[in-house]
Amino acid sequence: MVDVLLVDDHELVRIGIRGLLESRSAQTGIHVVGEAGSGEEALEQLPRLRPDVLLLDLNMPGMGGLETTRQVLARYPGTKVIVLTVQDEGPFPRWLMDSGASGYLTKGCQVDELIEAIGLAVRGDRHVSPKIAHQLSGGDSAGTKDALARLSPRERQILVLLVKGCKQQQIANELGVHVKTVSTYKARLRDKLECSSDIELLRMAMDHGITAPDPSEDA
Repeated sequence: MVDVLLVDDHELVRIGIRGLLESRSAQTGIHVVGEAGSGEEALEQLPRLRPDVLLLDLNMPGMGGLETTRQVLARYPGTKVIVLTVQDEGPFPRWLMDSGASGYLTKGCQVDELIEAIGLAVRGDRHVSPKIAHQLSGGDSAGTKDALARLSPRERQILVLLVKGCKQQQIANELGVHVKTVSTYKARLRDKLECSSDIELLRMAMDHGITAPDPSEDA
């Protein structure tokens, strides 16, 4: 059996994915052991459920998919993380794979591809959707995209939080660092991405697919 924990802030999405996976459970051995509506909730459930695979949305209120992946793999390195999202452009695919994710699929994928990705993850392999694989191979990379790909994990975290609208003190509290450290990282981001102001930095980030999650009514 392969135990899967579904993490998505939309209940209807979780219900749909659970139904698809459980309809094939007898053939695949894949069993959904639980659901979570946020990264924080997933981290609370992991010690009890101990799933083999975390099937994770990218854009969620609170802790997003990037930070959830980092924390899950740091605390439970045996757990595999597969990102299932609507977002197929921007730096997130590379960032997630660099962070150790075992897969990156779009929500437009077929259920057979999702099942295959779960099986590959459990066997220690990785799978990404074809369009994303092309992007990761360098086919779509140039200029600012290359600079985004070279950001450190901490710089990526802070850039995502800035796009979410977090103030420096909020970011410092969430990451457990001094507010001056956040200011230093912001200056480093502006320098690396050749932005003259915070507004330009945010505009550039959003132009390249780094977006804040939409407010969820059912999370």
